[in-house]
Amino acid sequence: MRGPAFARSRDLVLTLAIGAAGGLVASALSLPVAWLLGPVIATSLASLAGVDTNLPDLLRTLAFFVLGIQAGSGVSPEVVDQIAVWPLSFVIQLVGVFLAIVLCYGFLRWAFAWDHATALFASLPGALSFVMAAATETRADLTRVAIVQSIRLLLLIGALVPSLAFLEGGGEAEAASRSGEGGTLVAYAVLFAFCAATAALSARLKVPGGMMLGALIGSALLHGSDLVTVSLPPSLAVPSLVLLGVLIGSRLTGIDLPAFLRLLPASIGCFALSLAACALAGAAVVALLELASGKVALAYAPGALEALTVLAFQFDIDPAYVAAHHVIRFMAIAMIVPFLGRKIARDELGREEPRRSGTQ
Repeated sequence: MRGPAFARSRDLVLTLAIGAAGGLVASALSLPVAWLLGPVIATSLASLAGVDTNLPDLLRTLAFFVLGIQAGSGVSPEVVDQIAVWPLSFVIQLVGVFLAIVLCYGFLRWAFAWDHATALFASLPGALSFVMAAATETRADLTRVAIVQSIRLLLLIGALVPSLAFLEGGGEAEAASRSGEGGTLVAYAVLFAFCAATAALSARLKVPGGMMLGALIGSALLHGSDLVTVSLPPSLAVPSLVLLGVLIGSRLTGIDLPAFLRLLPASIGCFALSLAACALAGAAVVALLELASGKVALAYAPGALEALTVLAFQFDIDPAYVAAHHVIRFMAIAMIVPFLGRKIARDELGREEPRRSGTQ
């Protein structure tokens, strides 16, 4: 008799096949970063069609670990020399994040008359797990929050990939050539063992994006100091890209098409306003610090740490700088979200008490 285990296995096989097919089609069409963009599109459509596209934790962990090693291999000694300008860049980035929140909140309240809690949580860029956890303590509409946040990420990937391909010149060829750099078995053993240690430590310390960021740090230390120069072969890098694309597309699992379409205008509006605010901050840092516009765009984009760090590697754009900025944004939001949740809950309770006493 076929039970839940069979259904999960069937959905997993179907999901992986859909993701791989999306990558193949995108590659055949010569789309930029095809093995990421194709699975994102294919899995998003499958999720909206009702397929359970969620991946097991083990596959997610393996994909993040491999992609972290790959992203860290893009760090060179020259990159390390630029760390001195990062603190000011962090400050300007957070100003842009604050402006994005204010604009999105005002838009959702004015244009769609959303309640205070739902508008606020839907306006926070990234850190979705913290945002949803805090929102559950209030009367915020969790479906609206989840859909707006998810669509914003999908739109961001869809907009950034072709834009960077136009500005930076493709991305896929550069990544393929760097990931194909070979080495000895000893060098690979050192790389994987050291990155496994830093990833495990990062996960234990509950660092944002623990497994991926920890592996990236380990790989960056080895490559940045020139102790190791090998990079991952495409046979490992490409499947991990497909898995990341599936993970992004699976955010729409459980969301029906009518709800998706109903909230699309609000999501597009939030996406546009967030992008405008972050672009304004990015333009300021490019002018003040004379940094490359491509890496600032990826670092300041209001999206997920894992996806944007991988894009930085694909386009050979300083993944350490990009990852560091998304960690700062994530930590800033993660720190304020619990306080926001408790304050909103107290305010809602305070408004409810007079109502109750008035009905007695």
